[in-house]
Amino acid sequence: MDSFWNINKENKFSSLEGKVQADVCIVGAGLTGLTTAYYLSKEGKKVIILEKDSICSCTSGGNTGKITSQHGLIYKYLKDSNGKEFARKYFDANEKAIQNIENIIKNENIDCDFEKKNAYVYTESKNEVQNIKNEVEVTKKLKIDSEFVEKIDLPLNIFGAIQFKNQAQFHPVKYANGLVKALLENGVVIYENSKVLDVVQNDDDEYTVSTLNGDVIAKYVVISTRYPIITFPGYYFLKMYQSTSYALIVDPHAPIYTDGFYINSETPVFSFRTVKYGDKNLLLAVGYDYKTGSEIIGNPFEYLKAKMQRMYPDLEIIKYWTAEDCISLDKIPYIGDFSNAMENVYVATGYNKWGITSSNIAANIITDKIMGRETEYEEIFRSSRLEIIKNKDEALNMLKSSVDGIVVKRIKGKATPTCTHLGCKLSWNPLEETWDCPCHGSRYTKRGFVLEAPAVSNLEETE
Repeated sequence: MDSFWNINKENKFSSLEGKVQADVCIVGAGLTGLTTAYYLSKEGKKVIILEKDSICSCTSGGNTGKITSQHGLIYKYLKDSNGKEFARKYFDANEKAIQNIENIIKNENIDCDFEKKNAYVYTESKNEVQNIKNEVEVTKKLKIDSEFVEKIDLPLNIFGAIQFKNQAQFHPVKYANGLVKALLENGVVIYENSKVLDVVQNDDDEYTVSTLNGDVIAKYVVISTRYPIITFPGYYFLKMYQSTSYALIVDPHAPIYTDGFYINSETPVFSFRTVKYGDKNLLLAVGYDYKTGSEIIGNPFEYLKAKMQRMYPDLEIIKYWTAEDCISLDKIPYIGDFSNAMENVYVATGYNKWGITSSNIAANIITDKIMGRETEYEEIFRSSRLEIIKNKDEALNMLKSSVDGIVVKRIKGKATPTCTHLGCKLSWNPLEETWDCPCHGSRYTKRGFVLEAPAVSNLEETE
């Protein structure tokens, strides 16, 4: 299911064949990989990007396009768990990312429907109002420009919302197209349909990044594949899981005049924003996220449609799709050194569905590290942390699922489909007709071909 944004894909690149050399090899051509290549190429580095499918074919091409530092009710949590200074730095990093993105758009003359908007977290539940008011109180203490409001510009009966001003939204694939144009002008080489199979350190302190038909030799490697394709070392499978969300683009057949974009604070989660389409304003709705590989009850697309029909009874569905993202156990992305055992290999993952600003933060941190500079926010997002104690129940569940899956594979051999990543027993997704891994979120077609990382190998056999 391709997203609405990917209608605007512009570029096609050949696959890698043979052996090539670069200063930096970036694995993954989503917004993180493209932005990192953008900054590094401006520093004079020779950069090669390897993409297993096509540019922005996965999460970056299926996200909401919200450019915001308001990541749900995050700041009270960050202050309580990490302290006031930490929470403020998290805000500053994301606000700087908003400005960085706007600067890129202006400097490169990218036409991507960029609009300044306010961001809102609202609630339709009376029981949730105090949580929103608590967030407002914390953000004001952090000197964040926020406000409690009782109305929003959508036909929803809310009990209150927190407003952040001067946020933004854009068309993520049009933005990616603009980045690609700049990359090509800066000498970056991009290969599509070039799935990376392994990253191996050579004797001369360089790495060989291997694909089916070729290799890249580079001193620096950036893993920006949403979920890292390297399992050991790093152990990211102990620190996060993957979540799938459902998305609809609808024509409401009614005027939409709104100053912002929206997400609620309760479960199930609903996210809304307007989308420019010719002379119309369409509405993008995302919701009913679930842990990838868990049992799907009913049809979430129909649930989401019903929710929107209560808002706009005459709506017409234009497009629908799903998008997957990594959820870190402590709600903070992992950005920086992949592992102490792999010098000059970097990672960016665990964006918790807020990948637009996170991708820019990651690109700046990794660029600074490669260039040997001090980086302002590295400690906030330090990728080597292992904060499982803050969510030990979920960490234990992931570990148990992995062990159970491996045991099943050993007992039953090929009789039961099991993930080629760490051997977890797969579950059948009847809605999308895919095999999904409940441990770490790998997904396969019904014929066993890999759709989503961290798995890189196809299934040998499926039932």
